[in-house]
Amino acid sequence: MYQATDTKKLVIEIIATLVHIKSTMYEQILKPAGINKNYFQSLMKRKNDAGKWLTKREIASTIIAAIVNHSNYEKIIYSIIKTASEWNQFHLADNEYEARATVQKAREVLDVLDLWEEKEARQRQQAREKAEKEKYVQKEKELIKQLQLLLLMYDSISGKNEHPQSRGTMLEDIVNRLFNAYDLTEQLTVLQAFRRNNNGEQIDGAFKLDGWHYIVEMKWTSQVSGIRELDSLLGKVSRSGKQTMGVFISINGWSSHVVDLLKQNPEKSIFLMSGYDLRLALTKQVDLIRMLHIKLSKLNLEAEPFVGAESMLSE
Repeated sequence: MYQATDTKKLVIEIIATLVHIKSTMYEQILKPAGINKNYFQSLMKRKNDAGKWLTKREIASTIIAAIVNHSNYEKIIYSIIKTASEWNQFHLADNEYEARATVQKAREVLDVLDLWEEKEARQRQQAREKAEKEKYVQKEKELIKQLQLLLLMYDSISGKNEHPQSRGTMLEDIVNRLFNAYDLTEQLTVLQAFRRNNNGEQIDGAFKLDGWHYIVEMKWTSQVSGIRELDSLLGKVSRSGKQTMGVFISINGWSSHVVDLLKQNPEKSIFLMSGYDLRLALTKQVDLIRMLHIKLSKLNLEAEPFVGAESMLSE
């Protein structure tokens, strides 16, 4: 607190001069500041080294010494000074002139304390903002590091003639890791692949974004995906809760009638991602969260189940 020694002296003057009667002083000044009544009453029964009852000034010094390490110390001191700055009951004082001088000093100090508190509040806010920025930068570095690794894995698979099932398993791993990387930025929550309905139904992956759950289906076959694969995902979505949608990722795309058939579906609960979409997300040319939001907006507002991420490069 600003000039701690001066504020202590001022608080002692406030307690000693504003109110002549000790019990009234407690009710008017100490009680609003949160000073315990039992503690104050114990001081009223205490004597000093000369064998006399403690004066208000001695009581004030004792209270300050007792609360100096208390977590609410500054709050208590501020409350007493604020009470004094608004004081107008000078008839309660033993010496009205001393009381008025103390009140004037309290008003001056309160102004300084308010300015000091504003300065400290700004410094605390700046410190919080700096810490948040550093946290964000660190998370971005970690995200980019992980995306670079996943891109190498993705390109490695693309260049090999892997067995379709093996390649699909590796794709599942890459996509789950991609979403997990964004999970680190606290923008979405990821669930790994799991089985449900007594192990009768396989879920490749799932995530939660903006309060909605998404079931992810992934295909990497030599032929483009057809409506049969999407019907499988639609069934999984329909067997889930009402706040569930589907994301169908097909590296080699889908047959020409798929988009039109999805448009005919009144539920509009599935949108599509291509292999190129995935690659742009892995290179971070298009942020994954932004990509998902745009795709969702296109589906919900324009009934378009697919918008290529390449259209987002110039936005």
